[in-house]
Amino acid sequence: MGHVMGVRGDIVAILWGGPTTSLYAPRGGANKILWVARLPLPVMSPSPMTIRATLNGTHLVATRELPTGPGPSEVNLPAPGCWTLNLSWAGLQDQVDLWYTAS
Repeated sequence: MGHVMGVRGDIVAILWGGPTTSLYAPRGGANKILWVARLPLPVMSPSPMTIRATLNGTHLVATRELPTGPGPSEVNLPAPGCWTLNLSWAGLQDQVDLWYTAS
């Protein structure tokens, strides 16, 4: 299991999977990421989390939405490489860089 801290420190992406904890693209299955926010959201009023991912060095952009906000997710992206993910939820924003390996 590996993890990546957000630039602002408001979120951590915990990666889990095989022995190398790699994310793969493109992928028919699931790249599992647990998003842990520094400030927890109220259980009764979840706020969606929007992910705007940009493949570094390109104009390729992918948008994903997690309807219940930070928590367990599957974030699959269309191409291998280093992706910058701009995250927004409950009035907060953070950014993480994640590497997706060719599958």
